[in-house]
Amino acid sequence: MRNILIILIFFLFHFSAVFAGGYQVSLHNQKNIGMGLIGTSLIDDASSVFYNPGALAKIPSDYSFLAGVSGIRSITKFQLESPSIYQAATDNPIGFPFYFYASARINPSVSFGLAINTPFGNRLKWEDGWAGRFIIQEISLQAITVQPSISYKINEMISIGAGLVVAMGSVDMKRKLPVQDDSGEGQVNINGSTTNYGFNAGILITPLENLNLGLSYRSLINMKVEDAEARFSVPASLANNFPENNTVATSLPLPANLDFGISYRFSENITAGISLNYVFWDAYKSLDFDFETNTAVVTDTQNPREYKNRLIFRLGAEYKVIENVYLRAGSYYDPSPVNEKYFSPETPGLNNLGITAGMSFFPLPELSIDLSFIYIVGFKKEAIYTPDNFGGIYKSRAYIPGIGVSYSF
Repeated sequence: MRNILIILIFFLFHFSAVFAGGYQVSLHNQKNIGMGLIGTSLIDDASSVFYNPGALAKIPSDYSFLAGVSGIRSITKFQLESPSIYQAATDNPIGFPFYFYASARINPSVSFGLAINTPFGNRLKWEDGWAGRFIIQEISLQAITVQPSISYKINEMISIGAGLVVAMGSVDMKRKLPVQDDSGEGQVNINGSTTNYGFNAGILITPLENLNLGLSYRSLINMKVEDAEARFSVPASLANNFPENNTVATSLPLPANLDFGISYRFSENITAGISLNYVFWDAYKSLDFDFETNTAVVTDTQNPREYKNRLIFRLGAEYKVIENVYLRAGSYYDPSPVNEKYFSPETPGLNNLGITAGMSFFPLPELSIDLSFIYIVGFKKEAIYTPDNFGGIYKSRAYIPGIGVSYSF
C-alpha cells in the first residue's frame, strides 16, 4: 500500500509540473519563427501584441491581421543505464499550436491589438508497457492566452505598450498503477482546467534609422487548479482507498519572461537581429496538493521542484529575394531549467538547439503566405528522478512545419 501512495503522489507531482509550463512553446508567428523565433525588436505586423506591445504603435500599416498554425512531430528516446540494453520511445500525437493577431491604429499615436495564442502546451505518449509507465504513460496539455493590448508612440524614437493576459489551461493525463487483476494493470486519469490572469508590457526605441531596440516583460501567472478530477481503475479489493469522485487543488506557476532584442536593417533587402529571453523558472519551487477526500493512501503532500532561471539566445535574418519573395533563417539555444535531482519523463527537459528556416510569398501587396520549419535537437543526457530512483539516458528530436497568412493595409 505504501508503494501505491508513493506512485500516486509522484503522478500528481508530474501533472502539476507539466501544467506549470515545463514545456514552453514559442511558435507565435511564422515570420518570426523563420528568423530564429526573434520578435521583440521587430515592427512588421500585429504579432507585436505578443512579442512587444511597445512596438505596436510603430507598425507601418493601419490594420494588420495574422493567423497560423504549426504541427509538432517529436520523439523522445530513453535507455536504462548500462549494463542494461533496455530502450523505449514515445509515440506522440501531433500537436497544433496556433495564433491569431489583429491590430488597428486609433490615431497617429495610439494603436490597439489583440492576441490569441498557445504559449504553453505538450502532447506526449510513451509506448505501451515501457519501464516508466508508473510515472507517466500519456499527457495532453494546452494553455491558451487572450491578450488585449494598447500602445502609445511618444515620439519617433520611443513607443510603449501594455496588455492584460488571460490564461486558460486544460490537461488530461494518464499513468499506470502497480496493481493488477484479470483486466490488466491499474490506471489513474487526471483532468482539470483553470483560468487566471497576468500582464505584459514593453518599450521600443529607435535610436538610429534602421536600428530597433526592444524590451518586453510577461508576468508570472499562478494557475490555481481547484477541482482537478482524479479517476482510478483499480481492483475491487482496493477501491475503498481510491474515492471515485475525488478532486485535488494546487497552485502552479507559469513563469515570467523578460525579453531583450536588437534588429538592424542593413539594406533594403537584408534585416537581421538577436534576442535574449530570460525565463524566471525559479518561481517553480514547490508543489502543494490538497485533496478533497483523504484516505490512508491519498494524503495532502508537499513536493520540491527547484527549477532554475535560464537565458535563451536567439538570432535570425531575413533576405528579400525579389519584390514578393522573402527568405529567412535562424537558430537558438534553449538550456534546460530542470533541477538535476528531479528529472522526469513527462516533459523531458533537455538542452535544446533549434535550427529554423522560413519564407513568405506576396500574391498581393497586402497579403502574404508565410511558411516556417524548425528542427530541434535535444542533447543526450543521463538523468534521474531521485525520490523514485528512476533514471536513464534521454535524447529527443522535433520537426515543426508551420503555415500562416498575413493581411495588412
